[in-house]
Amino acid sequence: MDSSKLLIALFVFQVFFPCHMSIQAAPENSDLFREYIGAEFNNVKFTDVPIDSNVEFHFILSFAIDYDSTSGSPSPTNGKFNVFWDSDNLSPSQVSSIKSTHSNVKVALSLGGDSVGDSYAYFDPSSVDSWVSNAVSSLTDIIQEYHLDGIDIDYEHFNANHGWPISTANPDTFAECIGKLVKTLKNNGVISFASIAPFDDDDVQSHYKALWQSYGDLIDYVNFQFYAYDQGTTVSQFINYFNTQSSNYNGGKVLASFISDGSGGLTPKNGFFTACSRLKSENKLHGIFVWSADDSKRNGFRYEKQSQALLAISH
Repeated sequence: MDSSKLLIALFVFQVFFPCHMSIQAAPENSDLFREYIGAEFNNVKFTDVPIDSNVEFHFILSFAIDYDSTSGSPSPTNGKFNVFWDSDNLSPSQVSSIKSTHSNVKVALSLGGDSVGDSYAYFDPSSVDSWVSNAVSSLTDIIQEYHLDGIDIDYEHFNANHGWPISTANPDTFAECIGKLVKTLKNNGVISFASIAPFDDDDVQSHYKALWQSYGDLIDYVNFQFYAYDQGTTVSQFINYFNTQSSNYNGGKVLASFISDGSGGLTPKNGFFTACSRLKSENKLHGIFVWSADDSKRNGFRYEKQSQALLAISH
């Protein structure tokens, strides 16, 4: 092919097949609604929660923790996870039932959480390889028994008291443990999605940002705990916080969030849905999640209904 024909061919190729390598896909609004459930043992059931058929709905069981409480005081187990949610009301058969009744429902479990018994729940691995091996084995058993679809990472405390020169709960170790866990579970077909649940605390952020930097491509959603900001957060402050965290987890689907009891962040009464509508108008609303169904039971899940109605509007 002579040079003039080659130039014409290249021009035609550029027109019809433009290169997207350096262009990041535009963000898109989502109809995803997620709700944590089961941590407070107040007999809340899946069937108590209103489910709009026009949204994608994720229940997140809270929590599976790598601790053992059979001998009284809970102690860490280096990745051997046990069920610490209200399994009487949120059992394997009830998971199957809610999923068969509502085709738009998926169910995940969350790892860690704030506390176990009367103490903090620490991320406390002995080593990366041993923790990952134990976690893959124990979580696979739980996920398959309960017919679950995904996992959420909600460790909030990191144990630095081993007496070793470097804590095994440092950000790099956390990134490797969680990253390899998610990768293995996905590769094995055990889960189809994974999320993380950080909040604005220097220690917490250092761990999750290290995970994001190394394994962000495996994390489908960022359940950022915007309700951990001060009570009385305004709409404009919330938008600023959202944009900041979207930069911290660049390229991630950062979800808006509120806490049912109104104890922190921007509440539904003070403009949460105004902020969500603004994000939606800017094509930034990747979904909404709520902590938690246990608390929302008291108010008849009114804000769950409002959240899903907003998300169900053409996105």
